[in-house]
Amino acid sequence: MYRILLFLVLLTSATNVAQEFTDARVKEMIQQYRELDRGPYKSINWFCPDGTVRDSKDPCPESIGEGMQHASYKFEVKELAKQRHIFFGEILASNDVWDFWDGTNNHSRLKQYQLGKYLESVDNGWIQERSRFYRGARQIEDEEEWGRKFYYTILADNDLIERDFFLIRESLRDLPHDGDTNLAQDIRSLSKVLAERHTKFMDLRIKIHGNPQAQDVESVKEWLDKNEAKISDTSKKDFNKLMSDMQEFFQPVSVSDLHKMVADWNKNDYIRTQAEWFSKFYANENDPAIIVPAAANLMCDIRTNIKDDKRGTRRTNALELSLRLEELIFQQAGSWEPVDLQEHLDKIYSLSEALASAGYVEMWEWNAIEQELFIPKGKIIKAHELLDFINTGRSQVEWGTGMVHSIYGDVVEEYSKFEPKAYGFYDDRIRSSLLLPLGDAIGNLGGLVSRQIGLTSEIAGVDNVSSIRGLNPGYTKGKLVVVAGNAEGMQVDPNKIYIFDHPPSDLKPVSGIATVSEGNLVSHVQLLARNLAIPNAAISSDNLNDLKDLDGQEIFYAVSNQGTVVLKPASNMSAIENALFNKANKKEKKTIRIPEGKLKLEGKLPLDMAAVGSADSGILCGPKAANLGQLKQLFPDKVVNGIVIPFGVFKDHMNQQMPETSCSYWDFLMSAFAKAKQLKEEGKSEQEIVDYQLEELKTLRAAIAIMPFKKSFISALEDDFKSILGDQLGNVPVFLRSDTNMEDLEEFTGAGLNLTVFNALEREKVINGIREVWASPYTERSFKWRQVYLENPENVYPSILIIPTVDVDYSGVLITKDFIKNDPNSITVAMSRGAGGAVDGQNAETYLVDREGNGLLMSPARENKQRKLPKTGGSVMEQVDFNKPILSQDDLKTIREFAKTVHEVMPGSKDGSYTGAWDIELGFKDGKLYLFQIRPFVENNQAVNSEYLNSIDANVNVNTELLLHKPIAK
Repeated sequence: MYRILLFLVLLTSATNVAQEFTDARVKEMIQQYRELDRGPYKSINWFCPDGTVRDSKDPCPESIGEGMQHASYKFEVKELAKQRHIFFGEILASNDVWDFWDGTNNHSRLKQYQLGKYLESVDNGWIQERSRFYRGARQIEDEEEWGRKFYYTILADNDLIERDFFLIRESLRDLPHDGDTNLAQDIRSLSKVLAERHTKFMDLRIKIHGNPQAQDVESVKEWLDKNEAKISDTSKKDFNKLMSDMQEFFQPVSVSDLHKMVADWNKNDYIRTQAEWFSKFYANENDPAIIVPAAANLMCDIRTNIKDDKRGTRRTNALELSLRLEELIFQQAGSWEPVDLQEHLDKIYSLSEALASAGYVEMWEWNAIEQELFIPKGKIIKAHELLDFINTGRSQVEWGTGMVHSIYGDVVEEYSKFEPKAYGFYDDRIRSSLLLPLGDAIGNLGGLVSRQIGLTSEIAGVDNVSSIRGLNPGYTKGKLVVVAGNAEGMQVDPNKIYIFDHPPSDLKPVSGIATVSEGNLVSHVQLLARNLAIPNAAISSDNLNDLKDLDGQEIFYAVSNQGTVVLKPASNMSAIENALFNKANKKEKKTIRIPEGKLKLEGKLPLDMAAVGSADSGILCGPKAANLGQLKQLFPDKVVNGIVIPFGVFKDHMNQQMPETSCSYWDFLMSAFAKAKQLKEEGKSEQEIVDYQLEELKTLRAAIAIMPFKKSFISALEDDFKSILGDQLGNVPVFLRSDTNMEDLEEFTGAGLNLTVFNALEREKVINGIREVWASPYTERSFKWRQVYLENPENVYPSILIIPTVDVDYSGVLITKDFIKNDPNSITVAMSRGAGGAVDGQNAETYLVDREGNGLLMSPARENKQRKLPKTGGSVMEQVDFNKPILSQDDLKTIREFAKTVHEVMPGSKDGSYTGAWDIELGFKDGKLYLFQIRPFVENNQAVNSEYLNSIDANVNVNTELLLHKPIAK
């Protein structure tokens, strides 16, 4: 029997060693630990200074020094950490400071600790459901002592304060170091648990969750008194704890004592003198209109002067004071009820300053927009100035929300694979911060101004409509789908309207879209939406949650040219709105026909890019190659050399026999489209036809993936690599860009629909890359976009542009006008660090740049990784920080001058045959501007000229003058 048991133990151990920690397995582990008294821990042990581990009853000998007693981890917990870098039940005292800081992994362990604390608070202890009562697992004194050592060490580093200010300051709420707890999180978590037990408490829980105030304590008491007879003793205990926590949280901050928190700073240090002045001058001040701006100023002083003293101990105390001031502002903001417009402006400015001082906005970002939020004292202000102010204030909420998502996104996304409740961490952080009162303040001002001038969005079920802004005009009707989590890889229906937290990078056609994270205005997805008059709006996280009630309903959705948004159940549509969708009145959707008759397919060998020009676009090759060839002639120092594989090479290879068929590749393609037309004539449904075509295209793609190349083509390609790119095929890292005859048509941009092969070096990767690009027009996404808008999608021909890799420092898009306000005197610039980010929809650094080269920051970058292109081929993602801008003032002036030059040099602008804006892709390497593409900026005029959309804003007068000091009627 003993041998059998021993065998089972050894077998179990061997199984554990070989265990693959899939998401499903991790999920099982979480459930197992919840039910175990020891949770993720194995036993209590002594950990001695010499590295030895002893039994709990066998302390470390005096000869080697006093050790520490705490729990040790189960074997599989340690293996999980090794294999997937996932850490459960972290005991701080067992860690090295720098290991826990985990800088090489984007501080994953620190952020996991914070996320774990959140999950424990909202889910009855989570993996520690039972083990939180495991005596001796953690010694709080040791944990706090370690926490102090952690902050004293980390904060002694100036670079870390610059780069990671927000993370360090936020973590102070969660890591034990001074006996404090995260009361705001405890209150939200406990109220949520109680509401789940007692549904009648839900309304009050929502109030506490969305707009917590001191009077809520009395409301909870009244609710408890009224329902006490129906409540268990356990719930009564929890209600009493909730009220106790709320009383402590809303206990007025003792302003007169705040200066003591930095009493260890030198007497003449700026932080100490300002704190002492604040405590003395405002000790008896009760007016939030006075105390909030003063507290925000002191928070700003702390952030900008924290490096005056090098000691981590003093810096830790200064950040503790900053958190205390934030708590004071949070308490007071709800009581600040502005009496006139000027006070509304002052409140938003102060809350925005405090938000930046707390790290939700970088200081350079705050400095870039502060003047936009600082309105000089006056008597009157025009409505359009107020609307600009509101947009800037709203951007602070968006930037701050983006900071939370960017800093914690990697860990939340990883945990959400096995723990869906992890997504709630974002909301918890946002609601416990000044983003909550700032959003309310902007909503209140926005509502006030909108009512004054008649510019009010109509959104069913949404309280704060002022946080919604239209991006692309258009109107539609369809079922609403609300997607709160990660949407990457999601299948979408072209007839439905989608609301995303973050849109997928490969978004297929949809009827309408709204996003919490808009990415950037000039990404391929955004430009396609604008080009095709798909209504598109930016919303807040709260708006998304409100709209969940409409999920699955048929709705009407419209965005006006001035950004007003209408979203409501289709059953509530007016007669005019219903008429938009009557067949008799509905405008025919404009379709485009590819002019296949002018194609020249005789050329069966590669070409030197410098030998082609714009006249060859759509004839020999696509517009990328044709235009870049012309640009090489117009801007020789800004454009690299290149090779073009024209349409004729593709067609020549498609005329070969297709494996396992009796026809050529091309005949197979034509047959598939002919059969689709036949199915339509037979009355088959649109979905049946599309499904058939997609299956046939899948077969075609698989065949192209192994298509043989003609020897003459490969030989010529090898020669061109040597003569044009300077070295043999396999020695030069290159980009292979798909370039079809369906791009840059009069009213269809086609941007980003087909494949670009990044930084291919090896000969085989370049050769296979050609096949991949040729197959890319037949992917589901590309086909669906074309199928909707092209009359003859079967006549799409891909050419390929091959250019040497430029490992740019930053790259992006330039539109040579402000296309939001349709102002030709300004330009729009969006840049991301590294290669390709801006066009792929990353949260790019975006500016409006005036004629003098002065840039107005519209949004900062919020992508914490950049794509780099090593000479060895492929790409790597590197961590980046947000504490410095991507573009310098010199860069902005260079881009402004280049935009001017483009309009002077480009033939269409020069001879007057083209009067529109240009869509330009460019990058910078070591300060030099590289040009990758220029094409006409394509817009859809149907939405702009829509009588209905224009009627939404018909009565709006943005030049209305409003009195700043006129009392607001209650």
